Amino acid sequence: MATRRTTTKPPKNISPAPAVCSPCNGSGMVAATVRVGRKRRPVGQQDGLCLNCLGSGLAPDA
Repeated sequence: MATRRTTTKPPKNISPAPAVCSPCNGSGMVAATVRVGRKRRPVGQQDGLCLNCLGSGLAPDA
């Protein structure tokens, strides 16, 4: 009886997952501290658009 040859399947071309923006962690929003008064004391935070990825959540260099 002849020996049975098995071949491996070639790996599929799987595209890598898109890189996540590091300052906003992929959300597209970052917290900005709000300061008021003459001494510029911090009062709270408000959400703002991430200027690194412009709100897309994907890293611009990838």
